[in-house]
Amino acid sequence: MDDLYREIIIEHYKNPSYRGRLDPHDIAFADNNPLCGDHIEINLRVDEQGVVKDARFDGHGCAISQASADLLMESVIGKTLNDLKLLTKQDILDLLGIELGPVRLKCALLSLKVLKAGVYGLGSASDDLVE
Repeated sequence: MDDLYREIIIEHYKNPSYRGRLDPHDIAFADNNPLCGDHIEINLRVDEQGVVKDARFDGHGCAISQASADLLMESVIGKTLNDLKLLTKQDILDLLGIELGPVRLKCALLSLKVLKAGVYGLGSASDDLVE
């Protein structure tokens, strides 16, 4: 089963469906993983009811960080900003479908950290956002 999920991760890394920037956008935020240099920027377009109508990410980094961002962007379209605030580390792990060690976990969670910082309108992202 892990092989299937690894193939999904590689596919999202090589051919991301949600890579790019939205112009205009309603929410934007970017951050880095200082341990490995991964970088993620997220743009959201939100309607008057707080529902995400479109989502994109841009950046660079390892297959886990980039695939995680692509899968996350796919999953947030149609959700409310309040729904996004409730996303957890486990939600990202479920999207990826494989076990990750502590170093790879930071890579996988970068997009969630950036997403939540943008949704909360924070000046900087904190690891506390992904617990």
